[in-house]
Amino acid sequence: MTATQLLFRDDPYARDCEATVVAVTPEGGVVLDRTVFYAQGGGQPGDVGTLTKSSGAAAPVANTVYGPDRSTILHLASAPDWHVEPGETVTAALDWERRYKRMRIHTALHLLSVVLPYPVTGGAIGEGDGRLDFDIQEAGLDKAELTGKLQALVARDAPVGERWITDEELDANPTLVKTMSVKPPRGSGRVRLVEIEGIDLQPCGGTHVRRTGEIGRVAVTDIEKKGKQNRRVRIALV
Repeated sequence: MTATQLLFRDDPYARDCEATVVAVTPEGGVVLDRTVFYAQGGGQPGDVGTLTKSSGAAAPVANTVYGPDRSTILHLASAPDWHVEPGETVTAALDWERRYKRMRIHTALHLLSVVLPYPVTGGAIGEGDGRLDFDIQEAGLDKAELTGKLQALVARDAPVGERWITDEELDANPTLVKTMSVKPPRGSGRVRLVEIEGIDLQPCGGTHVRRTGEIGRVAVTDIEKKGKQNRRVRIALV
């Protein structure tokens, strides 16, 4: 099956696109030749939205996931009496408000990994909030102090961009990988890095804002002890 063209990689701000149906799985997953929908992975949920046929009939997309071979994306869409066939044209439209909040939080979590420069053991992105788990022994982390440091990085309004390196270059620079639980995707021969100019550089396949200033106000809302050497730090847009 032809690989899905990932339009969100070229432009995470694209809210919709016209696409051709390539296949429909028995479970109802609609495979398109191109999409603006981000597929679930790396702690970032799959996008939701709608698929609309040329007739105007629409179906909600409840989640977006990768297919078994990781080269196609399945839009899990369903509605009464709604179905599509390969070759049909549809408009794929994001729930943009939800996606944009995730973009802001995802970039903020990269900044949090700079404020707390410890190995990351886990993480998750929610609707305007998120968390990172750190391999850190000492207690006494202060929410107000961490919030101040985080907001100072946001206020620098640093550009956020990407670059690509080879698998071999990543192997030669293992400190680029901050996450212990999620490894950068390999197999294509190259790895995508997200760069926050002058602040951070790490492998990531997710969607981000163009500048840190777009994050807006963000705060550390909770610090939990999850084990002898594990602290869960939660943040939220405020």
